[in-house]
Amino acid sequence: MKARKVMLSTAAGAAIMLQSIIAFADPVPGLSLDDSVALALKNNPTIKMAVDDQQKAEGAIAEAEAGRAPTLSIGAGANRAEGAGQAVPGTSYNSSLKMNWTLYSGGRIEGLVDQAKLNAKSSDLGVDKAREQIKLDATTAYYGVLQAGDMVAVNNEAVDSLTQHLKTVKAQFDSGVIAKADLLRSEVELANAQQNLTKAQNAFEIAKSNLNNVIGAPLDTQQILNNQLTHTDFDSTLDDCIAYALNNRPEIQQSQNGIEVAEKGVEIAKSGNRPTVTFGATDGWSGNEFPGQTNNWSMNVMANWNVFDAGLTNAKVNQNKAVSAKAKDQDTQLRGNIELEVRQNYMNMREAEERLQTTQVAANKAEEDLKIAKTKYYAGVGTNLDVIDAQLALTQAKTNHTQALYDYNVNMAKLEKSMGIKV
Repeated sequence: MKARKVMLSTAAGAAIMLQSIIAFADPVPGLSLDDSVALALKNNPTIKMAVDDQQKAEGAIAEAEAGRAPTLSIGAGANRAEGAGQAVPGTSYNSSLKMNWTLYSGGRIEGLVDQAKLNAKSSDLGVDKAREQIKLDATTAYYGVLQAGDMVAVNNEAVDSLTQHLKTVKAQFDSGVIAKADLLRSEVELANAQQNLTKAQNAFEIAKSNLNNVIGAPLDTQQILNNQLTHTDFDSTLDDCIAYALNNRPEIQQSQNGIEVAEKGVEIAKSGNRPTVTFGATDGWSGNEFPGQTNNWSMNVMANWNVFDAGLTNAKVNQNKAVSAKAKDQDTQLRGNIELEVRQNYMNMREAEERLQTTQVAANKAEEDLKIAKTKYYAGVGTNLDVIDAQLALTQAKTNHTQALYDYNVNMAKLEKSMGIKV
């Protein structure tokens, strides 16, 4: 009895350890849509490239602001002279320390700084834009896996149904009740259904690889999704969606920044007609011993005003005015395109929502029709063709319903992205 208890205890412990090992080896279940979006935002290189552009723009601000500060330079040289003609033969040295400071640039430096700051704001908005696009990509890929999985289930159900039906048809054929044509037709339909199932399974694997690619996981990772394609209400009206988009799309805010950048360009060009003021100071040493025994220094304030440049400044001003006008035209075009995009996504979502109702009714009726066709056929008052047609109609109805669910959810995600809803 003691030995038996020891054996049972050992077996139980081994079973627990085995379950723990299996549980640890299994893929982590329950990847939600929010999880997928979070992983994509963390791992997708598009976000990292947008951040790189953001850091570059910040560096451009520092570069432009450097024009406001004084500059300091150090120079040193040596000269060797020999021969009777030399007043002072030998080696002479000279060293200098120079400082230059632009006190007034006619507005050029200030304009460049303002442009750099506006471009930095646009880079910040570029990060928001990239995040919104990544969210849409992850959402679409996630829904793609759900749709592909549902299509596998639909086609697998069709194969199971046709397999059971073929068994009945074979039994009737062996009994001499039906003609061979019915048996052949049933076999053909089952083969076709198996091909469709293979295609659906392949599409499912591709969809999973696509999701892994978006979220930055190894492409062969077997993700377990804990969501399903469902219908959730979207209450906002089309006018509300358009108004929200025109106020929140990062592209519009970037466009406004672009208009301001172009206007600053006009002011920068006009600086060519304005005076500039610079301050300079030099401290130097010279002599036959390095760095030099004799000290000389100077300070100066210099004003320059180019009173005639053969029309160069006016030409630059006119060019930048044209750039500014183009930026405003592009802004108008952008707003129209955004409104069109919102309208298309909203209407496509509503159209898919209407299809949801009709396809669900069709699927229910097709399922009932298949039951009736099978009952009549097995009772000897129906035909094999009726059963096959009913099965095909049911598969198509369920396929249409799955497609409508996918279209509704994806178009809702596209609508939210086109509205500029922040992540």
